[in-house]
Amino acid sequence: MKRIGKCMKCMKIILLVLLIGSTGSVSSAVFAEPQMTATIEKTTYTYCEKLAYTIEVSEVTGDLAIIHIRDETDKKSSAIPIPIEKLSNPIPSAYPFQKDIFPSGKYFIDIEYSGATTTLEFDLIDSDNLCISQAMKPLIIRWVNGEFTDGMLISGFQNLVDSKLIDIPYEITEKNIDKIKIPQWVKSVGNGWIMGMISDQMFAKNLQYLIDQKIISNGDNRINEQG
Repeated sequence: MKRIGKCMKCMKIILLVLLIGSTGSVSSAVFAEPQMTATIEKTTYTYCEKLAYTIEVSEVTGDLAIIHIRDETDKKSSAIPIPIEKLSNPIPSAYPFQKDIFPSGKYFIDIEYSGATTTLEFDLIDSDNLCISQAMKPLIIRWVNGEFTDGMLISGFQNLVDSKLIDIPYEITEKNIDKIKIPQWVKSVGNGWIMGMISDQMFAKNLQYLIDQKIISNGDNRINEQG
């Protein structure tokens, strides 16, 4: 009976060890957090450039990465959800930095994914770069599609784009807005800009040349008109 009792005790100890070992390994597998790293394309940006960074993960969990952009005063953006569909995920910004939205200074990108966190940082410096405000994009699209008049487009440039990029030397009013005409071929330039094939500077130079030559004017002093 003593031997049987000892054997039973040994069995209990062995089972307890196996149970603890098994539970420990399962717990480790279930609760292990995915690993995440992030790299930024460069650490200094200027206005009109687009932010680009890459998030790399050890596994795809189905969770979204949550991004906050934070400035030097710790003021941060609302949460930006980013789908993580691969182990390596390039994240290019859809819009360039604009002076009227982002003051120059140091910024931080806080990233959280499935319990893992990391932070990137970059400097945004002031420069002579000028770009067309993204507020113009829907207006330009509607102009290319024939939904907005030429005068509406030029009025948009006058009100939303820095005059150092496009200088319109006359006031646009209700009386002359419908007299403004832009050569039809310029729509192909506008379409190229929408598709990202033509830069802000190239689009602006085309329009500025036509304005300077009075090919685009307020209708009172147009010396040449091309259709």
